[in-house]
Amino acid sequence: MTRTLDLLLVNPGGAQRIYQNLGRNLAAKEPPIWAGLLATYARRAGHSVAILDANALDLSPAEAAAQVAAAKPRLAVVVVYGHNPNASTFAMPGATDVCNALAANCPEVPTMLLGGHVAALPERTLQEEQVDFVCNGEGAVTIDELLQVLKHDRAPKASELERVRGLLWWDGELPRSNPAAPIVRDLPAQMPGIAWDLLDMRRYRAHNWHCFGRASREPYAALYTTLGCPFRCTFCCIQAPFKSGEAAAGFDPSLNSYRRFDPAAVVAQMTMLVQQHGITNFKIADELFLLDKKHVGAICDGLAALKADLNLWAYARVDTCRDGDLLARMRAAGVRWLALGIESASERVRGDVDKGYRPEAIQKSVDLIRGAGIHVMGNYIFGLPEDDADTMRLTLDFAKELNTEFANFFSAMAYPGSQLYRDALANGWPLPAKWSGYSQHSKDCLPLPTKHLSGAEVLAFRDNAFHEYFGSQRYQSMVERTFGTATLGEVQAMLGEPLARDHARGNRPVAALAR
Repeated sequence: MTRTLDLLLVNPGGAQRIYQNLGRNLAAKEPPIWAGLLATYARRAGHSVAILDANALDLSPAEAAAQVAAAKPRLAVVVVYGHNPNASTFAMPGATDVCNALAANCPEVPTMLLGGHVAALPERTLQEEQVDFVCNGEGAVTIDELLQVLKHDRAPKASELERVRGLLWWDGELPRSNPAAPIVRDLPAQMPGIAWDLLDMRRYRAHNWHCFGRASREPYAALYTTLGCPFRCTFCCIQAPFKSGEAAAGFDPSLNSYRRFDPAAVVAQMTMLVQQHGITNFKIADELFLLDKKHVGAICDGLAALKADLNLWAYARVDTCRDGDLLARMRAAGVRWLALGIESASERVRGDVDKGYRPEAIQKSVDLIRGAGIHVMGNYIFGLPEDDADTMRLTLDFAKELNTEFANFFSAMAYPGSQLYRDALANGWPLPAKWSGYSQHSKDCLPLPTKHLSGAEVLAFRDNAFHEYFGSQRYQSMVERTFGTATLGEVQAMLGEPLARDHARGNRPVAALAR
């Protein structure tokens, strides 16, 4: 077979399974930015690359497989995107469906699975999925080295495959696992940005809340300015794709890597997206954008010079939002939203998951952010190990008192790659039967039990909390005052989108838990 394309990166679909009806209009449709970074690295290594975004194109698994077969790549890599707090585990059903379709319809194309979930469970993934290769790590080096083997356009020899770092593969019926590949150390030189030219930017849209009070959610882009996080929250799996590569690079295993892209390159990418694609809605996908003042300041000052009507949002910790000058520079750059990891109002609950700050510190940070003209999206987690009905109620009441412009209510999930997952396995805590059950919004969502509550009780409280918060007169009045009557209508319509649940009740009445 004549092959003219070296690498085809596939972003699988499956939004309906992940978000139910919320996926139709309310959820974002984000560009596959990890695939875009891998494409840049592979190009710089001399490979020809394309990206097939089955999610953006609304392709069925069979349709995606047909396009892969037509492209005839030397390697098709299904990228299970999850290098952000939402994890990638719940994207696995869509990835599985695509891999099954590829195996059935174009078995001649070598396939690989890659992503956060895959790196957390590489051996299990190889055993369970219909795929030729699995990547244990972030993927850039592994893809390059595998393509060097596959460019011979013949069945690779075992002696060749065993030299590909970070690769898991089948040697006949024997599973093989190679030593890890190091993480990419020099991002500005080796992986400086996303291959935007391989994506149809017209197909992406922002979250509904991100564009409260604005005319349109499209077009939309997301990008990284850093990779990784130095903190070690027990519920987070963000570092899963990087841990094996950190070890291979000689990092202290007790420390997390935190890599920075060149601020000028970040600004240059965003400038191009503004000028060539008309994009003003942006997500900074960093796990923690507001950390390095020099890095953030350089990006913000560069964006402010654009004098464009930008609408950016980013993640932050409560204890990194205490510099009023920096917040003012961020607002001048177009940062309109900061998502704060508040998690719980209980100091006991937060301390157990390595998030130790006091409620008054949270209030102070929220006040500082709002004082800079930036909206706050509060992130809360119900069902952390020390949670009971009283502490969850305390968290909901605290959220209602803060009354931030938007709030996300999560149930505690033991995402593969997190300490909570390891704890769950060690203690025999019940976990979802399928990967789709790790999605916060799926029908089969099953949160972790706490020391005091079942997972079903936690889920019931979470779902009731959502309606109590967004249905309150205080919140709706603030939304109408801040964003206008049309946005209030959007919130009310959002409340009218019910979620079907298999597990949302326990032994205690829901009303008792929600008061």
